[in-house]
Amino acid sequence: MSADKGWWVPAKGEDSVSERLLRKTRESPLVPIGLGGCLVVAAYRIYRLKARGSTKMSIHLIHTRVAAQACAVGAIMLGAVYTMYRDHIKRTAQDSGDK
Repeated sequence: MSADKGWWVPAKGEDSVSERLLRKTRESPLVPIGLGGCLVVAAYRIYRLKARGSTKMSIHLIHTRVAAQACAVGAIMLGAVYTMYRDHIKRTAQDSGDK
């Protein structure tokens, strides 16, 4: 890597960061969906911080973390179920149709 280029500049023949991100998103679309859901839940719960009432701050933050993690884990589970369907059930149905 030359001194005039930064780490973000791709070498010749390599994809740029945005092209790699788009390619990875097409390969597994539930990862950005889970990340987005996690960020949306966290942002909403932080926005609602003043309206928490008599709930302690630590309890409110724990509930925020659990809700955000639930979005991420839910997206992972949806991806796993979809992969199982695609690899096993759909393939088994195609194999039985070929016979």
